[in-house]
Amino acid sequence: MTVIRSAEARRSETPAGVMTTFASPTQGGASRSLWRVDARPGAEGPVHDFDSEQVWSWVAGAATVELGGDTFSVAAGDTVVMPARTVRRVLADPAAGYTAIVTAPAGARAMTADGADYGVPPWIA
Repeated sequence: MTVIRSAEARRSETPAGVMTTFASPTQGGASRSLWRVDARPGAEGPVHDFDSEQVWSWVAGAATVELGGDTFSVAAGDTVVMPARTVRRVLADPAAGYTAIVTAPAGARAMTADGADYGVPPWIA
């Protein structure tokens, strides 16, 4: 068993927010990555895709999720299963932003909407 203390959580910052990794292959040897997304009010994530399923669960705030041509409004308590190879974008509530807990398989690779490889994001590695 591996215990990862709060002080050991890894933080990665992007223009849209902060990802805090709780467990991943390089942090505790996990086969799945688990992280928190804290998005600033009005932040707009990039249009992108992943080669693996992700599960997002909102714990605070609200967002608009664009997923595979559909648009969903989500808020604290809602969960979205984002299938692999489904173009997505998450837009934070303009007033509140959001906090979500996310999980994906270790080594999940991000890509552009047209399939160019971005690689494994640091919060998943």
